[in-house]
Amino acid sequence: MSYKVLAIFILGILLKSSLFQEKNFLLSQLNTQQDTISTEKGWRTIKIDRNITIENYFQYVDSLVKQYDSLTKYPLTEHLLIRANSWVIDTLHNTDYYLMKARDSFIYDQKKMIALPKGNTLIVPDSLTAKSLLTAFQNTRINVNIPEFKLRIYEGKTELYEFPVRVGRHETKYLKMSDKIEDLRTKTGEGHIVAHNKHPRYVNPATNHEYFVTRRDDNQVTKLPLIPFIETELNGQKYGQMIHPTTNPVTLGKAYSNGCIGTQESDAWIIYYYAPIGTPIQVRYDLETVNKEGDTVILKDIYKKRD
Repeated sequence: MSYKVLAIFILGILLKSSLFQEKNFLLSQLNTQQDTISTEKGWRTIKIDRNITIENYFQYVDSLVKQYDSLTKYPLTEHLLIRANSWVIDTLHNTDYYLMKARDSFIYDQKKMIALPKGNTLIVPDSLTAKSLLTAFQNTRINVNIPEFKLRIYEGKTELYEFPVRVGRHETKYLKMSDKIEDLRTKTGEGHIVAHNKHPRYVNPATNHEYFVTRRDDNQVTKLPLIPFIETELNGQKYGQMIHPTTNPVTLGKAYSNGCIGTQESDAWIIYYYAPIGTPIQVRYDLETVNKEGDTVILKDIYKKRD
């Protein structure tokens, strides 16, 4: 064998060995990456080990946020966790008394209903999912048109939801809660969501009396539901004007409240999870609107602003 042939032979062996080593290195890296993904997927997947009722729901979710926040590369929040697991919002939405009644199920105490069934899983969002959701939060805004009795949620220019609401009555009245005569009309302006009350007390502002049961539209008496109240600030002022559910949806589409914006129970859950603190809100009084067919509609002047 000539030196030239021998050199080529040895070079081939070295090249083959080098490629083999590189292949092994890449396979090792791939396996390590897969192990990392597998491990990460393991801790990101939370199996619910017991039925979590609505009365224990927020405590449970808050404990998960506290536990997993140290593991994520971003600040984990309740809104991020639940928006990444949209089935939870669907489950909460369907605890609405009237939706359950339509299914021939009478619910006396909504707080005893199961929010997170045993055996289901929650996924802690990865960084890309979290970034996408945070961008969505930054582009989300709430818009309420009082005489239209509508609350809309927008992401950018896209309308995501439209909900019927009730608004404040056109009258003044003494409220014991504030110990003064109040204008009950819903205030207009621009501002932000500034707080969530996840364990609200139901108090009649006229008498300052706390109550624990409610008479439904079907004349049935039930306990009050546990659904967050959303506090707004408009024009730099807190008017005590909340977005919260009503147990009497027959009042939706009416000027009926003491100033707050009332929604269906089912809708209140969706609004809550699309309105983290800091979400912009505009409450307006526009009598001229354009419907979905493109027609101009003149609304009833419920507050007599044109008089």
